[in-house]
Amino acid sequence: MPLSPAPRRRRTRHLGAVAAALALTASAAATATPATAAADLREVMFVGNNWDGTADVIKSSGDFAKIGRINVIPDKDERMAEINANPIRWIAFMTIRNTVGEGHDQFVDDMYSTPDGSSMVVSRPSFADVVSIDLATGDINWRFPVSGYRSDHMAVSPDGKRVAVSASTGNTVHVLDIVTGRQLGSFKTGDKPHENIFTGDGKYIWNMAIGDVNTQTDAPWLDWTKGDRKITVVDANTFQQVKVIDMRDRLNAIGLNDYSDAVRPAVFSPDETKLYFQVSFFHGFFEYDIATDKITRTKTLSKNPATSDDRTTFVNDSRHHGISMKPDGSKLCVAGTMDDYATVVDRATLQEGPLVTVAKPYWATVSGDGKSCVVSESGADQVTAIDFATGRKTVSVAVGDHPQRVRLAQVPADWTGPSD
Repeated sequence: MPLSPAPRRRRTRHLGAVAAALALTASAAATATPATAAADLREVMFVGNNWDGTADVIKSSGDFAKIGRINVIPDKDERMAEINANPIRWIAFMTIRNTVGEGHDQFVDDMYSTPDGSSMVVSRPSFADVVSIDLATGDINWRFPVSGYRSDHMAVSPDGKRVAVSASTGNTVHVLDIVTGRQLGSFKTGDKPHENIFTGDGKYIWNMAIGDVNTQTDAPWLDWTKGDRKITVVDANTFQQVKVIDMRDRLNAIGLNDYSDAVRPAVFSPDETKLYFQVSFFHGFFEYDIATDKITRTKTLSKNPATSDDRTTFVNDSRHHGISMKPDGSKLCVAGTMDDYATVVDRATLQEGPLVTVAKPYWATVSGDGKSCVVSESGADQVTAIDFATGRKTVSVAVGDHPQRVRLAQVPADWTGPSD
């Protein structure tokens, strides 16, 4: 089945989809319920504070001021009772805490809003589930336990109706109805599925499996121990596999045999002919041409001299983790996680702008107005906006403990937090 690129659309985000769709909302006018008209919704950003178990809601542009906060683990006592009563679950819970969690529990990885802005859907790694939380009351609408013992990155279809979540130890992606939590289908992946991306037309899902990132076998000659790392492309309606892409062969073809083929965060060009992606251990990114099935350009970014080159010191094998694109496709924004900076890169020339000092940036996304790159500073408990035009920082906003994923979303226009 061919993978034809979707047409360019106005105000593209991560995949060239309509901005609100990428933010996990379809066009509010098209999806609003009779009780919630488009004019009653407000575009915001959700910031997931992974170690806190909270999500801050901030303005989507301008001064990015804080609007409210949501407790994403209101059922913590119930979940912990289940875990403590099951030795296998307890071992998995503690393994997450002591490996990928860096000594902390992982309570929120990814989050989106429902199309009508009434609820937040959250993946909770340590609880191995996805829940929907009512934004008015803070109560849980539904809960979906994933296969295995850990949930991870999510993605929402352009129409806002389906959410795909990686079950990282189950080597499975579940696709759920975002309103009811009912599973619509699932598909198998490589080892440790991570990033998910819907194409702009909603026809395909791309999943990136990153393999085992918590082992100490990080030397290039031991790369084979990291597991089956590949991109799996499936039909988003039938969940049948359409294509598998192993970047090992593509990297070898350009002489980069010692580079990891574990594809981390990635972003499509607006016309979806190119994929820009990061890999484990590398301080830079690649450009992949989908039609020719080749890596066409490599961008190596600066190293922070204060950062050790000892791969075993990189958090979860990431040197850089987070990449986004300006809606018109002219600029990329890269989070240099272990190197403590973020930078805007000209897409045509691959020339980077100023290196903006930030603390352990974990994600990069695009503001609601498309003018800024927004990175989460997990090492400073804040999010920082960087102007695409100048490449310079404009503002930082304090959030909770260890912010990671940042997503555009919709909430009721007068929302300031749950009523309780």
